Amino acid sequence: MKLWGAPVISAALLELPFPIAGPMPPWRSVFAWFGLVPLLWALLKPETVDCERPFRRAFLLGYLCGVLWYMGNCYWVRDTMLHYGDMPTGAPTLLLMAFSLVLGLYFGLFGLGLMLVRKATGHPHFALVFAPFLWTALELAGARITSVPWDQLGYSQVDNGIVNKLAPWTGVYGITFLLVGANALLAGLMQAAERMQDHVARLRIRSWHFVVVLGIIFLANGHLIQSRSQTASPASAILLQPNLDVGGDNEWSAPGQWDQHIAEITYLTSASGTAEKSYIAGIPQTGAALVQSTPAHPDLIVWPEAPSPFAENDPRFQKAMASLAITDQAPLIVGGIGSDYSQDQQQWLDYNSAMVFAPDGHRVGRYDKIHLVPFGEYIPFQQYLTFAHKLTGKVSSFSRGTDRSTFRLNGHRYGVFICYEAVFADEVRHFAQLGAEVLVNISDDGWYGDTSAPWQHLNMVRMRAIENRRWLLRATNNGVTAAIDPYGRVRQSIPRHQEDALPAQYGFRDDVTFYSAHGNVFAWLCVLVSAAILLWCLKRTIRNFVERRSESKVR
Repeated sequence: MKLWGAPVISAALLELPFPIAGPMPPWRSVFAWFGLVPLLWALLKPETVDCERPFRRAFLLGYLCGVLWYMGNCYWVRDTMLHYGDMPTGAPTLLLMAFSLVLGLYFGLFGLGLMLVRKATGHPHFALVFAPFLWTALELAGARITSVPWDQLGYSQVDNGIVNKLAPWTGVYGITFLLVGANALLAGLMQAAERMQDHVARLRIRSWHFVVVLGIIFLANGHLIQSRSQTASPASAILLQPNLDVGGDNEWSAPGQWDQHIAEITYLTSASGTAEKSYIAGIPQTGAALVQSTPAHPDLIVWPEAPSPFAENDPRFQKAMASLAITDQAPLIVGGIGSDYSQDQQQWLDYNSAMVFAPDGHRVGRYDKIHLVPFGEYIPFQQYLTFAHKLTGKVSSFSRGTDRSTFRLNGHRYGVFICYEAVFADEVRHFAQLGAEVLVNISDDGWYGDTSAPWQHLNMVRMRAIENRRWLLRATNNGVTAAIDPYGRVRQSIPRHQEDALPAQYGFRDDVTFYSAHGNVFAWLCVLVSAAILLWCLKRTIRNFVERRSESKVR
């Protein structure tokens, strides 16, 4: 019971460093520093290593932990499909289970890899040293293969002013490596103390344990140490949060409905509509709050991705955007549906787009979302998964964009990415590499409802600001709309489910971090190290197996 209870405990502990139902208190990030210890202890216990089938047991121990963790961390998958998936009763729960059973395989492979090293080398310490390399490599595989890098372990330290200094160099993967290394060190000291028979030797191990724990406590409490203040905020933006019901009728087809809605949200985001407002962040502060009253002419207006009938080719939409831009003398970034005619396919293709307008009302360009959400914005393998059309009953089928470009507005370059793209660090960093001085994220988190997902999503967006050392302006349909500084601190925001517009201050940076320039070099290094060690251990294990078989035949 202790052996199989350990991965369950690890799964529970690893839920705590992430948002569960709302914004997460920064102190909860400390659980990431020891949450893996029970699983590591179970994987390397003699009961596991010396059992009849150690590889199968190690895989199942890791797999159990992974399935339970995904069931808890991503429970919102069920809620989303229950309310918006047009699925039969019980199907959303089965979908969450299938989702967790697939992604939990990464935890299972982690357990299998550690056991392979343990058996090949004959010593648990080699497996523990290998642990952070393998875990980091598997997180990169999750981003590249299954495309679900959701709440990777390093995101738990987004508020840690000490540890997140790694992010501009290694991305979130360097933080993950450090956390798994700390867990492995604790597990190793625990096992060493258990094996020591001599009382003096055990006391010596305990003293080292005490020193290591003190060091981890210091690092784990980095959320108490503030990064240096970012005071230069020469620019201002208005970020719209329309709070439209994603499950409602948003076609605005009734007589006069279009004009009424467009007038309301246009006034809400105009200088006259926000001139009397002052905002301090509506969520717990991670930095000194900024207070901003909107000037007559903001430097940027951003409308989010939202369930609104905004289409690039609609004359009413074009007229409304031109009028707002000219009136406020400000460029616009607006979420909507872009369309192009494909000569190859002989049909019009729709894109989930961010359309950009200059202060004179002319369209500057358009960014089409490249990384679409499977079963949300498109159906993979449509010819085989014909039943899956039920899953996208309330979402259009979009085509994939191809050009990751930046836009020059008022003498500065902006990089725009849409919703789910925020969780792909190696994609977002290209905007900074291409010269973007500010990052803009438009999103519709209304699909998540009142779950942990909007807060989890926000923390991942904050890590993008840290990795690239850029101000990040985030406009969402119903929250969390926020201005985030280059150190990942939310400086201003609007509370969720509130129809409003945020007058936000921000600044510009043109320096390029190592991560922005080179991407996941560190993570790929972990992949190479992991592959080399696993191949060596596999070869040695096979050789030992053959030798034992030969000896048994001789006898």
